[in-house]
Amino acid sequence: MNDILTDKLKNLRLAGFVKSADMRIEQAIKENMSFLEFLEMLVNDEVMNRTINGNAKRMHNAKFPQHKTIEEFNFSYQPSITRQSIYNLGTCEFIRKKENIALIGPTGTGKTHLAIAIGVKAVTQGYSVLFSTANDMMEDLFMSRADNSFQQRVKKYIQVDLLILDELGLKKLNQQSVDDFYEIISKRYENNSTVITSNKTFEEWGRILYDPVLASAILDRLVHHCNFVVIDGNADSYRMRERQGIVRTGKRGRPRKEDAIEEDNNDVLGTDRNTGGSINGAI
Repeated sequence: MNDILTDKLKNLRLAGFVKSADMRIEQAIKENMSFLEFLEMLVNDEVMNRTINGNAKRMHNAKFPQHKTIEEFNFSYQPSITRQSIYNLGTCEFIRKKENIALIGPTGTGKTHLAIAIGVKAVTQGYSVLFSTANDMMEDLFMSRADNSFQQRVKKYIQVDLLILDELGLKKLNQQSVDDFYEIISKRYENNSTVITSNKTFEEWGRILYDPVLASAILDRLVHHCNFVVIDGNADSYRMRERQGIVRTGKRGRPRKEDAIEEDNNDVLGTDRNTGGSINGAI
């Protein structure tokens, strides 16, 4: 393909054509393709290239702290939730219906993993996604008032197809933060979907949201059209189980007698050798 044609394709932003044209021309000659077959092949290359680039851009804009998938989640750690229910959410039908998801359960039981995994599924289906902890969003909105960018920041949180707010309830919100939180939730209500993870039950939200009236209004909008995933509080911490697995399988060879005695004592006392803390405590 000559340079003039390449430049024209670039000006038309047909990068997929440019990347594969030489290879496809050679393939078309060898396979004696018709003009229509050749054109269809180039168009498919362009569509594939745009899909890949679009997914990469949306994944970057989503600001996920890690890349997690539903397939990686070990459902045997959390028998209180079913594989089928999470895979159903992974179809992203809830986004098309403008519904919400509430992942409720103790710290360390896989809520963030599932929230990110559902968000990744949404990205690959062409939806815009934004991940943030609840406190980071509140701080971002608070700081935006200093440079008069508050309304611009609000649009960032209300316009995405899926907003994921992690760790609601780790810190109590003040009046200003609750006001901002209500503004985001109320403007997203029945327009776009929201996923919230929290270690507090809905009955406890009145204490963390400062204002009982606004707390009730926020809950009313979140609970309407909401899919609930409640993780049993009796289940072991997902991260703790992984950590215990590392501790138990991390050594090679026959353990020293002193190590075996120490490990047995720790098992009896219920302590984590890496941290010295109780394995039954919050992580």
